[in-house]
Amino acid sequence: MTALFALLTSFLWGLADFGGGLLTRRTPALTVVVASQSIAAAVLGVIVAATGGWSEAGPRLWFAFAAGLVGPVALLSFYKALALGPMGVVSPLATLSVAVPVGVGLVLGERPGLLQVAGIAVAVTGVVLAGGPQLRGAAVQRRAILLTLVAALGFGAVFALITEASTDVAGLFLALFVQRLTNVAVGGAALAVSVRRGGAAVPDGGFPWSSLPALAFVGLADVAANGTYAIAARSGPVTVAAVLASLYPVVTALAARGFLSERLRAIQTAGAGLALLGTLLLATG
Repeated sequence: MTALFALLTSFLWGLADFGGGLLTRRTPALTVVVASQSIAAAVLGVIVAATGGWSEAGPRLWFAFAAGLVGPVALLSFYKALALGPMGVVSPLATLSVAVPVGVGLVLGERPGLLQVAGIAVAVTGVVLAGGPQLRGAAVQRRAILLTLVAALGFGAVFALITEASTDVAGLFLALFVQRLTNVAVGGAALAVSVRRGGAAVPDGGFPWSSLPALAFVGLADVAANGTYAIAARSGPVTVAAVLASLYPVVTALAARGFLSERLRAIQTAGAGLALLGTLLLATG
Protein backbone atom coordinates (compact mmCIF):
# COMPACT_ATOMS: atom_id res chain seq x y z
CA MET A 1 0.00 0.00 0.00
CA THR A 2 2.81 2.41 0.83
CA ALA A 3 4.51 1.92 -2.53
CA LEU A 4 1.22 2.11 -4.46
CA PHE A 5 0.04 5.38 -2.90
CA ALA A 6 3.53 6.94 -2.98
CA LEU A 7 3.90 6.16 -6.69
CA LEU A 8 0.41 7.56 -7.29
CA THR A 9 1.60 10.70 -5.50
CA SER A 10 4.53 11.02 -7.91
CA PHE A 11 2.21 10.52 -10.88
CA LEU A 12 -0.23 13.21 -9.71
CA TRP A 13 2.45 15.72 -8.71
CA GLY A 14 4.32 15.15 -11.95
CA LEU A 15 1.24 15.87 -14.05
CA ALA A 16 0.32 18.86 -11.85
CA ASP A 17 3.81 20.34 -12.32
CA PHE A 18 3.60 19.73 -16.06
CA GLY A 19 0.20 21.43 -16.29
CA GLY A 20 1.28 24.29 -14.05
CA GLY A 21 4.39 24.82 -16.14
CA LEU A 22 2.32 25.09 -19.31
CA LEU A 23 -0.13 27.52 -17.70
CA THR A 24 2.62 29.82 -16.41
CA ARG A 25 3.83 30.33 -19.98
CA ARG A 26 0.73 32.46 -20.58
CA THR A 27 -0.44 33.47 -17.11
CA PRO A 28 1.54 34.90 -14.15
CA ALA A 29 2.68 32.12 -11.80
CA LEU A 30 1.02 33.68 -8.74
CA THR A 31 -2.31 33.83 -10.55
CA VAL A 32 -1.99 30.19 -11.56
CA VAL A 33 -1.26 29.22 -7.95
CA VAL A 34 -4.14 31.25 -6.47
CA ALA A 35 -6.70 30.23 -9.10
CA SER A 36 -5.86 26.52 -9.07
CA GLN A 37 -5.76 26.33 -5.27
CA SER A 38 -9.04 28.26 -4.99
CA ILE A 39 -10.78 25.68 -7.18
CA ALA A 40 -9.28 22.86 -5.10
CA ALA A 41 -10.39 24.58 -1.87
CA ALA A 42 -13.95 24.94 -3.17
CA VAL A 43 -14.16 21.24 -4.12
CA LEU A 44 -12.67 20.19 -0.78
CA GLY A 45 -15.15 22.41 1.05
CA VAL A 46 -18.04 20.55 -0.58
CA ILE A 47 -16.46 17.17 0.30
CA VAL A 48 -15.89 18.20 3.91
CA ALA A 49 -19.50 19.37 4.24
CA ALA A 50 -20.80 16.16 2.64
CA THR A 51 -18.70 13.83 4.80
CA GLY A 52 -19.13 15.69 8.07
CA GLY A 53 -15.43 16.36 8.22
CA TRP A 54 -15.93 19.38 10.48
CA SER A 55 -16.35 16.97 13.41
CA GLU A 56 -12.66 16.04 12.98
CA ALA A 57 -11.47 19.55 13.85
CA GLY A 58 -8.75 19.51 16.47
CA PRO A 59 -5.20 20.51 17.35
CA ARG A 60 -3.78 18.50 14.44
CA LEU A 61 -5.16 21.10 12.02
CA TRP A 62 -2.30 23.37 13.05
CA PHE A 63 -0.06 21.05 11.03
CA ALA A 64 -2.29 21.63 7.99
CA PHE A 65 -2.22 25.39 8.62
CA ALA A 66 1.58 25.32 8.82
CA ALA A 67 1.76 23.31 5.58
CA GLY A 68 -0.47 25.92 3.96
CA LEU A 69 1.88 28.70 5.06
CA VAL A 70 5.05 26.94 3.95
CA GLY A 71 3.81 25.60 0.61
CA PRO A 72 3.34 28.90 -1.28
CA VAL A 73 6.66 30.25 0.02
CA ALA A 74 8.44 27.13 -1.24
CA LEU A 75 6.67 27.27 -4.60
CA LEU A 76 7.41 30.95 -5.17
CA SER A 77 11.06 30.44 -4.17
CA PHE A 78 11.25 27.59 -6.68
CA TYR A 79 9.73 29.69 -9.47
CA LYS A 80 12.15 32.55 -8.76
CA ALA A 81 15.09 30.15 -8.74
CA LEU A 82 13.97 28.73 -12.09
CA ALA A 83 13.76 32.25 -13.48
CA LEU A 84 17.36 32.94 -12.38
CA GLY A 85 18.43 29.54 -13.74
CA PRO A 86 19.92 27.56 -15.14
CA MET A 87 16.98 25.16 -14.85
CA GLY A 88 19.30 22.22 -15.42
CA VAL A 89 20.85 22.96 -12.02
CA VAL A 90 17.86 24.31 -10.11
CA SER A 91 15.36 21.55 -10.87
CA PRO A 92 17.51 18.57 -9.80
CA LEU A 93 18.74 20.43 -6.71
CA ALA A 94 15.14 20.87 -5.54
CA THR A 95 14.88 17.10 -5.10
CA LEU A 96 16.84 17.55 -1.87
CA SER A 97 13.36 18.08 -0.37
CA VAL A 98 13.21 14.33 0.17
CA ALA A 99 15.84 14.69 2.90
CA VAL A 100 13.33 16.32 5.28
CA PRO A 101 10.70 13.53 5.55
CA VAL A 102 13.40 10.85 5.35
CA GLY A 103 15.21 12.57 8.24
CA VAL A 104 11.95 12.76 10.21
CA GLY A 105 11.41 9.05 9.66
CA LEU A 106 14.89 8.22 10.89
CA VAL A 107 14.46 10.43 13.97
CA LEU A 108 11.20 8.63 14.74
CA GLY A 109 13.06 5.33 14.76
CA GLU A 110 12.58 3.95 11.26
CA ARG A 111 15.51 1.84 10.09
CA PRO A 112 15.28 0.78 6.44
CA GLY A 113 16.93 -2.49 5.45
CA LEU A 114 20.06 -2.72 3.33
CA LEU A 115 18.07 -3.29 0.12
CA GLN A 116 15.86 -0.29 0.88
CA VAL A 117 18.89 1.91 1.58
CA ALA A 118 20.28 0.91 -1.80
CA GLY A 119 16.90 1.63 -3.38
CA ILE A 120 16.77 5.09 -1.78
CA ALA A 121 20.26 5.94 -3.06
CA VAL A 122 19.53 4.68 -6.58
CA ALA A 123 16.09 6.34 -6.79
CA VAL A 124 17.29 9.74 -5.56
CA THR A 125 20.23 9.64 -7.97
CA GLY A 126 17.82 8.76 -10.77
CA VAL A 127 15.50 11.65 -9.93
CA VAL A 128 18.40 14.13 -9.93
CA LEU A 129 19.63 12.85 -13.29
CA ALA A 130 16.10 12.81 -14.75
CA GLY A 131 15.97 16.55 -14.14
CA GLY A 132 18.73 16.89 -16.73
CA PRO A 133 21.44 18.48 -14.56
CA GLN A 134 23.64 20.96 -16.36
CA LEU A 135 27.09 19.65 -15.61
CA ARG A 136 29.20 22.08 -17.59
CA GLY A 137 29.07 25.74 -18.49
CA ALA A 138 26.46 26.57 -15.88
CA ALA A 139 26.83 30.03 -14.39
CA VAL A 140 24.79 29.70 -11.22
CA GLN A 141 23.95 32.74 -9.13
CA ARG A 142 24.32 32.31 -5.37
CA ARG A 143 20.79 33.66 -4.96
CA ALA A 144 19.42 30.91 -7.23
CA ILE A 145 21.09 28.24 -5.10
CA LEU A 146 19.77 29.83 -1.90
CA LEU A 147 16.21 30.09 -3.26
CA THR A 148 16.34 26.47 -4.44
CA LEU A 149 17.45 25.27 -1.02
CA VAL A 150 14.63 27.27 0.60
CA ALA A 151 12.18 25.68 -1.84
CA ALA A 152 13.55 22.18 -1.16
CA LEU A 153 13.30 22.70 2.60
CA GLY A 154 9.75 24.02 2.20
CA PHE A 155 8.58 21.17 -0.02
CA GLY A 156 10.07 18.65 2.40
CA ALA A 157 8.40 20.38 5.34
CA VAL A 158 5.01 20.15 3.61
CA PHE A 159 5.65 16.41 3.13
CA ALA A 160 6.25 16.01 6.85
CA LEU A 161 3.51 18.36 8.09
CA ILE A 162 0.63 17.00 6.02
CA THR A 163 1.39 13.51 7.33
CA GLU A 164 0.73 14.71 10.88
CA ALA A 165 -2.38 16.72 10.06
CA SER A 166 -4.95 13.91 10.35
CA THR A 167 -5.54 10.37 11.57
CA ASP A 168 -8.41 9.22 9.29
CA VAL A 169 -9.91 9.91 5.86
CA ALA A 170 -12.52 12.43 7.04
CA GLY A 171 -9.88 14.29 8.99
CA LEU A 172 -7.59 14.20 5.95
CA PHE A 173 -10.19 15.98 3.80
CA LEU A 174 -10.55 18.66 6.47
CA ALA A 175 -6.78 19.02 6.81
CA LEU A 176 -6.35 19.39 3.04
CA PHE A 177 -9.17 21.97 3.01
CA VAL A 178 -7.47 24.03 5.72
CA GLN A 179 -4.15 23.74 3.91
CA ARG A 180 -5.70 24.96 0.65
CA LEU A 181 -7.51 27.87 2.28
CA THR A 182 -4.20 28.95 3.80
CA ASN A 183 -2.49 28.54 0.42
CA VAL A 184 -5.07 30.82 -1.18
CA ALA A 185 -4.75 33.43 1.58
CA VAL A 186 -0.95 33.51 1.41
CA GLY A 187 -0.87 33.40 -2.38
CA GLY A 188 -3.58 36.05 -2.66
CA ALA A 189 -1.67 38.37 -0.33
CA ALA A 190 1.52 37.87 -2.37
CA LEU A 191 -0.42 38.54 -5.59
CA ALA A 192 -1.87 41.75 -4.14
CA VAL A 193 1.61 42.94 -3.17
CA SER A 194 2.90 42.06 -6.64
CA VAL A 195 0.12 44.04 -8.33
CA ARG A 196 0.72 47.01 -6.04
CA ARG A 197 4.36 46.97 -7.11
CA GLY A 198 3.39 47.05 -10.77
CA GLY A 199 3.23 43.35 -11.54
CA ALA A 200 0.55 41.83 -13.76
CA ALA A 201 -2.21 39.68 -12.32
CA VAL A 202 -3.57 38.53 -15.69
CA PRO A 203 -2.22 38.42 -19.25
CA ASP A 204 -2.73 41.42 -21.53
CA GLY A 205 -5.83 39.82 -23.07
CA GLY A 206 -7.53 39.39 -19.68
CA PHE A 207 -8.13 36.35 -17.51
CA PRO A 208 -7.90 33.17 -19.63
CA TRP A 209 -11.29 31.66 -18.83
CA SER A 210 -10.63 28.89 -21.35
CA SER A 211 -7.86 27.70 -19.01
CA LEU A 212 -10.25 26.99 -16.12
CA PRO A 213 -10.37 23.22 -16.80
CA ALA A 214 -6.56 23.09 -16.81
CA LEU A 215 -6.39 25.19 -13.64
CA ALA A 216 -8.88 22.87 -11.98
CA PHE A 217 -6.84 19.85 -13.00
CA VAL A 218 -3.62 21.33 -11.59
CA GLY A 219 -5.25 22.27 -8.29
CA LEU A 220 -7.10 18.99 -7.83
CA ALA A 221 -4.13 16.84 -8.89
CA ASP A 222 -1.94 18.69 -6.41
CA VAL A 223 -4.37 18.26 -3.52
CA ALA A 224 -4.98 14.61 -4.41
CA ALA A 225 -1.22 14.04 -4.36
CA ASN A 226 -1.02 15.51 -0.86
CA GLY A 227 -3.76 13.13 0.19
CA THR A 228 -2.21 10.01 -1.32
CA TYR A 229 1.16 10.92 0.22
CA ALA A 230 -0.41 11.26 3.67
CA ILE A 231 -1.97 7.81 3.25
CA ALA A 232 1.32 6.34 2.00
CA ALA A 233 3.31 7.78 4.89
CA ARG A 234 0.81 6.48 7.44
CA SER A 235 0.55 2.99 5.96
CA GLY A 236 4.29 2.25 5.94
CA PRO A 237 7.79 3.64 6.45
CA VAL A 238 8.04 7.39 5.82
CA THR A 239 11.53 6.85 4.40
CA VAL A 240 10.12 4.66 1.62
CA ALA A 241 7.01 6.80 1.00
CA ALA A 242 9.03 10.03 0.72
CA VAL A 243 11.52 8.64 -1.78
CA LEU A 244 8.89 7.05 -4.01
CA ALA A 245 6.77 10.22 -3.85
CA SER A 246 9.79 12.26 -4.97
CA LEU A 247 9.86 10.57 -8.39
CA TYR A 248 7.51 13.22 -9.82
CA PRO A 249 10.24 14.97 -11.91
CA VAL A 250 10.47 11.76 -13.94
CA VAL A 251 6.73 11.95 -14.64
CA THR A 252 7.02 15.61 -15.63
CA ALA A 253 9.89 14.84 -18.02
CA LEU A 254 7.98 11.95 -19.59
CA ALA A 255 4.84 14.08 -19.93
CA ALA A 256 6.85 16.74 -21.75
CA ARG A 257 8.20 14.01 -24.01
CA GLY A 258 4.76 12.58 -24.72
CA PHE A 259 2.68 15.75 -25.08
CA LEU A 260 5.22 18.31 -26.28
CA SER A 261 7.57 15.95 -28.13
CA GLU A 262 10.48 17.26 -26.08
CA ARG A 263 13.50 15.04 -26.57
CA LEU A 264 14.97 13.60 -23.40
CA ARG A 265 18.71 13.99 -23.03
CA ALA A 266 20.75 10.84 -22.53
CA ILE A 267 21.33 11.75 -18.88
CA GLN A 268 17.57 12.11 -18.34
CA THR A 269 16.86 8.73 -19.89
CA ALA A 270 19.50 7.15 -17.68
CA GLY A 271 18.00 8.91 -14.66
CA ALA A 272 14.52 7.60 -15.43
CA GLY A 273 15.93 4.09 -15.65
CA LEU A 274 17.73 4.44 -12.32
CA ALA A 275 14.59 5.84 -10.70
CA LEU A 276 12.66 2.78 -11.89
CA LEU A 277 15.39 0.47 -10.56
CA GLY A 278 15.38 2.25 -7.21
CA THR A 279 11.59 1.91 -7.08
CA LEU A 280 11.83 -1.85 -7.63
CA LEU A 281 14.48 -2.15 -4.90
CA LEU A 282 12.30 -0.22 -2.45
CA ALA A 283 9.19 -2.20 -3.33
CA THR A 284 10.93 -5.56 -2.91
CA GLY A 285 12.91 -4.52 0.17
